[in-house]
Parts: sequence; structure tokens; C-alpha cells
Amino acid sequence: MDSLDLIKTFREVASHGSFSRAATRLDVSKATVSKYIAELETRLGVRLLNRSTRAVSLTDAGALLLERSKPMMELFELTQAEVQERASKPAGRLRISAPAGAGQGDLPKALGQFMGFYPDVSISLELTNRTIDMAEDGIDLALHFGPIEDENLIVRKLARRNLLVCASPIYWKKHGKPTHPGELSTHDALTQSRQGQHPHWRFEVDGKPFDVAVKSRMDATESAPLIQVAMQGFGVIYMADMLVQPHIDQGELVPVLQDFTRSDMWLSVAYLQRRLNSAALRVLLDFLETRFKSRGRPPA
Repeated sequence: MDSLDLIKTFREVASHGSFSRAATRLDVSKATVSKYIAELETRLGVRLLNRSTRAVSLTDAGALLLERSKPMMELFELTQAEVQERASKPAGRLRISAPAGAGQGDLPKALGQFMGFYPDVSISLELTNRTIDMAEDGIDLALHFGPIEDENLIVRKLARRNLLVCASPIYWKKHGKPTHPGELSTHDALTQSRQGQHPHWRFEVDGKPFDVAVKSRMDATESAPLIQVAMQGFGVIYMADMLVQPHIDQGELVPVLQDFTRSDMWLSVAYLQRRLNSAALRVLLDFLETRFKSRGRPPA
């Protein structure tokens, strides 16, 4: 039995001077109250109540416990009320992780809009390409781009995204545009460092996965430097459309091989539990899903 329940039972008995009245207040049997008091006295190693057939009174130790436990129980009840409120009213701080490149897109704007709707919710955003252990790192919600293999996570798909092969007009003019993914093996690739020393790019050919070993001219932990180098004409990048589309619209990058786009690339959110999530987490999930459907593209 939890110590707080034992102390709560003791305080009811002490306040009403009766096991029966305490049992009525707590909606339990008189035998249960007697059992709880005996358990508390055993744990503390001292008698707390003097009992007779007519009355119950406090011992010196009981009087001390009654006095000292009052602020503790008041604090617990206040905290309990505030915690329970988090289940119904969006409030508190949410810790979110997202790929490093997400900071270049609409994600900050989307989170700002969300905080405007829910002023009592605060956000800590971690942008990283390292593998996140949500439980160990204390992450409430993780945005992922691409397949999620961790079966312990609850995954909600938000929007299907495309990976685009891009290079500058100058690069394509000098090296020629490939017409099949396999031709990329002869090009200068600009790759993500997490892909290692022997990076592979995956496509789909005739509905089946098709991997290409590419030659990395440069790698980086984040996408922004690779995009800048690609625009200068020094290599080919393979990135999410949301990162490169503004540069495509301005003619700084030109996409190729769009007939070989992967079908398994989704922007998704992952979280740990289906039940008993805070109201803040529930409304953030709903906000992201609704925003994607209304705009047709993800905020990252």
C-alpha cells in the first residue's frame, strides 16, 4: 500500500476520532481502515493512536505525524489537481525532436502558430540527425522523415513526401542529366554524414527498391551546406522536396529522375503511448495532422 494512502487514512481517523467515521469518509470498510493504520504503525515502528471501545486519541508520535504531514498532503493534493488538469487542459512543456534540416522549412512557423492557439503550452525543440531514444531522452513527440523501424513507437503518418535528385543547371550542362538511377554512380554526390563512408541512395525501379552506391565528393551533418555547394555546381544532392523546392522554384537547382521516386517516404510523428497522453500532446498531434491535410504539405 502506498504511504500517502496510509497517511491520508491516518489523518481521517485523527481528524474524526473514529475508525467508523473515517471509513465512511473514505468509502472503505472499517476493517480496511484498521488494516491501514496497523500497516502505517508497523512501517514507522511506533504506535500512533490510542484505541478504546469508545474513543480514539493521538499518541505523542501520532500528534507529530498529524502536524508534519499537513503541508505534505496539501502539496500533494495541489500537485495532483494540477497534474490531472494537464489531462484535460493543454498546458505545460512539450519536448519535440525533428531532423536537423527541419529548421529550414515551415516547422518553426507551424509551432509558432500552435503556441498562438495554446498560450499555456511551451515547446523545447531539438533538431538532430542522431538516433533518438524517446524514453531516455525525454522526448514527447518525434518527427521522422522516411520509414520508422522501431516497433515500440506509435506512428502517425502526416504526409507523403518525395526525395529529389537535384543539381545546378551548370552541373547538369557539364556532366549531363542521368535518365536512370544507376547512372548516378559516376556523378559527384553530396551526402549526409550519417550515411557513412560508402553511401547508398535508394530509388524504386519497376516498383522494387533499387540501391545505388554513390561517390561522395562532400558529406555534412546537415543539409544546408550541401544545398549551397550543389547550387555552386559541385555535385548532386538527394533530399526531401521540402528542403530543395524553394531553390527549384528559383531555378537554382534542377530535379531529375522523378519517375523513380520512392513510395515509402512519409513525414510522420512518433510517440510512446496511445493512452493517458497529456492534453497538450493530443492537441499538437491533431494540429499537425489537420494542418497537413489543409495545406497538402508538411510543416518541416
